[in-house]
Amino acid sequence: MWSAAAVRAVSPLPAPSLPCGGRRGGGAARGGGRAATVSVRSTLWDFVGGDLVKPDIGQWLDDVEKHKALAVYPPHEGGYEGRYLNHLRYQGYYFLDLSARGLGDPETTLTKIHPVCPPSLGRQPVARWYFPPEVDYRLSLLHPDAKGLVVWIMEAKVLSKAELQFLAMLPDLRPKVRVIAECGNWRKFVWKPLKQIAGLEPNPDA
Repeated sequence: MWSAAAVRAVSPLPAPSLPCGGRRGGGAARGGGRAATVSVRSTLWDFVGGDLVKPDIGQWLDDVEKHKALAVYPPHEGGYEGRYLNHLRYQGYYFLDLSARGLGDPETTLTKIHPVCPPSLGRQPVARWYFPPEVDYRLSLLHPDAKGLVVWIMEAKVLSKAELQFLAMLPDLRPKVRVIAECGNWRKFVWKPLKQIAGLEPNPDA
């Protein structure tokens, strides 16, 4: 059982300036001298995180509409991509979140009727189920007022160049589709056209 002395709650906010010594303690206060003080300086960034201020949201929305397929590099700690995702949701987009691990062939899974074999535990017969195309099925269910469908691929860094090339060309095959692929991590949230990363367009940073 935890004792009360072993548990300490640490406040995330800086402590206010307090005088050292009081009515009963502190030699300086009893001797008539001026009590020493401890001052803590804080700025606006201590209360409002820098990650909440987004001066590049307009550029993000413009690039999504211009390039239609982006490779994003969120920070390792996460959380940033959700804020950019929400701004696309405010524009009227719906989302299909997929992980690149276990996705299989992107072209077959997203645009064709594809078989899925459930794992057999040894006593069940081997079965094969057929699923509709993930993208086409979601497009058929979109609200008439929806702006489009965003296919958000997590852990896309494990995909081959040929698979990235198909994802980059998917908006050309399905005009209402936008593709966001997480191709790695960086110290801040950055993005580039997916066609440049897949080698379909010249990459000026290469």
